[in-house]
Amino acid sequence: MASMIRDPQKLQILLSQVRAFVRDRWHPLESTIEQLDHVPEDVVNELRQRGFFAWSIPEAYGGLGLSTEELILAAFEISQASVALRARVGTNTGIGSEALVADGTEEQKKRWLPRMATGELTGCLALTEPDAGSEATNVQTTARLEGDHYVLNGRKCYITNAPIADVFTVVARTEPNSKGSSGLSAFIVERDMPGLSTGPAYKKMGQAGSPVSDVYFENCRVPVGNLIGGQEGVGFKTIMKVLNKQRLHLSALCTGPAIRMLDLAIEHTQQRQQFGQPVGNFQLLQAMVADSQTEIYAAKSMILEAARARDRGEDVALTASMCKYFASEMCGRVADRCVQMFGGAGYVADFSPIERYYRDVRLFRLYEGTSQIHQMNIAKHVLREHGAT
Repeated sequence: MASMIRDPQKLQILLSQVRAFVRDRWHPLESTIEQLDHVPEDVVNELRQRGFFAWSIPEAYGGLGLSTEELILAAFEISQASVALRARVGTNTGIGSEALVADGTEEQKKRWLPRMATGELTGCLALTEPDAGSEATNVQTTARLEGDHYVLNGRKCYITNAPIADVFTVVARTEPNSKGSSGLSAFIVERDMPGLSTGPAYKKMGQAGSPVSDVYFENCRVPVGNLIGGQEGVGFKTIMKVLNKQRLHLSALCTGPAIRMLDLAIEHTQQRQQFGQPVGNFQLLQAMVADSQTEIYAAKSMILEAARARDRGEDVALTASMCKYFASEMCGRVADRCVQMFGGAGYVADFSPIERYYRDVRLFRLYEGTSQIHQMNIAKHVLREHGAT
């Protein structure tokens, strides 16, 4: 299939820069970020200077305007690191800005996207609620129109970047008695708007340095001009556009850690001696290497093909779901094998980073749709194509 890489030379320069940053700047900092549980500001400034926050924002608004395929290739590189880097960059280049890119008015795009592209503003998506997780349409947060403002009330949870976000893409119900996806609208809510607050960052199993918390709206007054697209009742359609692209993006971000873990494990098996030879010489370890490499290749292949399909304007709802399901599960399997290849050292943080990666990647099978939700979505699409009701 035809590629949507616009300038191969420029893209290779970008990928080389990302690769060098990950190797030379980020990898030495991973243990420090794990201990601090935040990304140092000088590193964030370097990300800004390198233009990493601008990848998927259109050129008209100060971004690089990467195609989906180009974004995926960049994501493969930047995610070969602890997950905090992906979260700090990827949330802005993905779900934090994509609703504006997809459906924002021209005025809205000009107001926020240029500052998100420079990294001046950090974005996040506030969709999930205590009773609206896998059942994403069960949103209870309300937005009541009063004059030239909407008044928002409700609680969001599990929101990545919430403690540090400047702008929140918020899904709320503008039709009080509506059910499901009807009556949902999307808003841009700024940090300093009265009535918006965020809870303390959660203590999580992994992904240190990527802050996640609740978001609260208590009579939060949001100007009418912050209704994304200027139209009520289409918020869920906007979010599905965001998620279809983000699921491809996240699939790539699941694949990078698998590549990194396998590299570390292979290096370890070549150095570790048992029975008078490197443990990597034993066929049972080689089988784990083969299985992991094969699954990584399969994930990369299907994600790139789906990205090219999206760039051609095709509907990728099914393929994006398959990619996210496969890549997240693949990453978990690779993580488990790599711990096994490290042996006891893989279980001890003092001896290897594999223990941290193992914890970090566990979340991939939960967010952006659990594996079980994707299984049901995939089956529903396939059965519908075969005429099942």
